[in-house]
Amino acid sequence: MKVKQLDEIIGTKDDVDTDTWNARRLLLRKDGMGFSMHDTLIKAGTETMIWYRNHVEAVYCIEGEGEIELATGEVYPIRPGMLYALDGHEKHYLRANTRLRMVCVFNPPLTGREVHDQDGVYPLVEDNELEARC
Repeated sequence: MKVKQLDEIIGTKDDVDTDTWNARRLLLRKDGMGFSMHDTLIKAGTETMIWYRNHVEAVYCIEGEGEIELATGEVYPIRPGMLYALDGHEKHYLRANTRLRMVCVFNPPLTGREVHDQDGVYPLVEDNELEARC
């Protein structure tokens, strides 16, 4: 069994802060669960272009208001209690009107250091690459 506390992650290497979001990475590939789970803050007034080409993601909003706009032009409001699942690797814009707090789950699981590249993609780190970095 695994037990973790958010306050034990804040300020560590598993607390990844960027210009538009801050992901507190609760479960990672190294935890062996087959998925990763993150407590993520999307900063108010920001827009992030995202394309999870290598992952599927489910997102559950627990705080704040914003929207997700798919490349097709479809726009969905985000508010507490809303879940969206990017099961088709959809390119999208994530916009935060206020600070959003989201619970995010990824498959395959993230290693912990991923940030979006210029195309909004998280790289897919192979196990042999991960071992070489350690």
